[in-house]
Amino acid sequence: MEYIGGTIGNTVKQQPVIVIDTNVLVSALRSRSGWSFDLLTRLGTGQFEHVITVPLVMEYEEVLHRPGMVPLPKTAVDDVLDYVCASGLRQQVHFLWRPKLADVRDDMVLEAAFNGNCDAIVTWNVRDFAAAADMAINILQPDQFVKRLKEPKS
Repeated sequence: MEYIGGTIGNTVKQQPVIVIDTNVLVSALRSRSGWSFDLLTRLGTGQFEHVITVPLVMEYEEVLHRPGMVPLPKTAVDDVLDYVCASGLRQQVHFLWRPKLADVRDDMVLEAAFNGNCDAIVTWNVRDFAAAADMAINILQPDQFVKRLKEPKS
């Protein structure tokens, strides 16, 4: 699967399609100065698409609402989650690949990426997805992904 652009069937993709791992959202809401926040501010800009599933959004909500997880009021976290949902491509999960990875929550992210025909999973925990190397989905850290977005298109 080609990373930027490319073809799926008869459809030419204009931008990459990704799944955002929960740890990236946590990082983005903890600091406005890092790559995760940079990625979050690019949601809905047309530079890329991101896939969401019901289980993934429930994971986002459960983790981000844990006491002390992010230094924001619950209403602000809910606003971010609402925007993540509004800007995301809703994907039903038709194929389950469990257990593929060591953590069932990582399997859920992988399933969203596979079912959504994603180019990449964006995560700070690249090592956790090593067993998914045979599924033709890139595993990138937020800095790697954002830098690729900034590269001139050929």
